[in-house]
Amino acid sequence: MAFCYGTVFAYPLLRKIFYSILTSLTMLIDEITITVTSGKGGRGGVAFSTIKMSLGPTGGNGGKGGSVYVEGISDLGALSQFRYKKDIEAKNGANGKAQFSDGPDAPDVVLRIPVGTVIRVVETQETKEVLKIGERILVAKGGRGGKGNYKFRSPTNTSPREFQPGLPGEHFTLKLELKLIADVGLIGLPNAGKSSLLNELTEAKSKVANYAFTTLEPHLGVYYDLILADIPGIIEGASEGKGLGAKFLRHIERTKILFHLISAESADPVADYKVIRKELSSYSKNLAEKTEYIFLSKSDVATPLEIKKKITALKKVTKNVFALSIHDEESLEKVKKILNKINDEK
Repeated sequence: MAFCYGTVFAYPLLRKIFYSILTSLTMLIDEITITVTSGKGGRGGVAFSTIKMSLGPTGGNGGKGGSVYVEGISDLGALSQFRYKKDIEAKNGANGKAQFSDGPDAPDVVLRIPVGTVIRVVETQETKEVLKIGERILVAKGGRGGKGNYKFRSPTNTSPREFQPGLPGEHFTLKLELKLIADVGLIGLPNAGKSSLLNELTEAKSKVANYAFTTLEPHLGVYYDLILADIPGIIEGASEGKGLGAKFLRHIERTKILFHLISAESADPVADYKVIRKELSSYSKNLAEKTEYIFLSKSDVATPLEIKKKITALKKVTKNVFALSIHDEESLEKVKKILNKINDEK
């Protein structure tokens, strides 16, 4: 009998196994240890001119070894690139050549990692942190190239054979730990429309689909000077380790303001709201006290009367409740107005 996804979703046990396998394959990596080695500088050249009346040393300098940098990007899943490649090496500089020809410098290696990643050098315990998109930090400096014999010429040493070897590169073990920094975190149960909103407000490219389970690849987006984070859907029991557990609750701790999305498709939006609030308060008191705006998302799929009833019910337990549809420019403008205010205060 041919296997199909319909078979999976028809049986609860198969569905549970399917989700478990999918989670293990695509779970966000937010801690990983790698080694980085910069390139060695090239050796200085030893050469002499063979042209009559122009005799003398012509050995060029060696090229610089490649350095290793890290650079901040918006993709929170970027550390997954090191899952199977944990040893990063830059190339060595080329040796000096004849006729005053210096060896070319080796290219630098740039490792693109999520904004908010803390880099800890195991050997020295020095820590650095990438705080901005595009910020570049040197983690292993390439070795300097050696001098060729041309640089050792003198009136008393007209035919030097001395040269300098290139300096060695640096080798470090780095522990990378993602501690998300964002101005606004988009939270809510799975399939609440967080990724769609992020894509609409920013140039993020979050995957969007009608999943019955949580998105496993969170992303950042930039709205003017604000960083917005699409936090994967929190499920009931997350603070106790269910689903992806406290992995994403930990990241929300460093987010200043929360946009809580509740789908208008929900039969009981108040219950959905309380599920998330319970997980936030169970994990951290400070987390539960963050400024929060509530959005009844996907409001275009319900009638105006249904939206009014659900908004009224939500306002009995919280304030700052707004209807939202990414297909309704007026409701999007309300979101942008709130973001503009946050941006001005920042």
